[in-house]
Amino acid sequence: MAFSMGGGGGYSSDINMTPMIDILLVLLIIFMVIVPVTPKGLDALVPQPPKDPTKTPPPTDRTIVVQVIYRAGAAPSYKINETDVAKTDLLARLTEIYANRAERVMFVRGDDDVNFSYIAEVIDIGRAASVDHIGLMTPKIQQGQ
Repeated sequence: MAFSMGGGGGYSSDINMTPMIDILLVLLIIFMVIVPVTPKGLDALVPQPPKDPTKTPPPTDRTIVVQVIYRAGAAPSYKINETDVAKTDLLARLTEIYANRAERVMFVRGDDDVNFSYIAEVIDIGRAASVDHIGLMTPKIQQGQ
């Protein structure tokens, strides 16, 4: 077990660890900065049952519900608060409803047999009519009312 103590001046095969540790620390800092940024998903707004059942519900003219009703073998029909509306008039009607409202909330209710693409179109029409919050009504929520 002999060690060379100077003077040789030859090549050394030892790894210099300082640059590797510097690179490791830089990568660690980069990953620490990137990880907390998580992508945000779709915000879902679901109507909640009233906390106090004795209290009267808000007037129905404030709550806008767009219904997509299944018709066998044909395109679905549409209703806004129990009023029949053609799909071509849906954007104009919603724009008119939300023109002077501060609270821009709309709910979409679809039949079980309706293809989701029709409901997605209604959501897109609602966004085009500058509705801020769009919620989906489910059968469980409807039974609780």
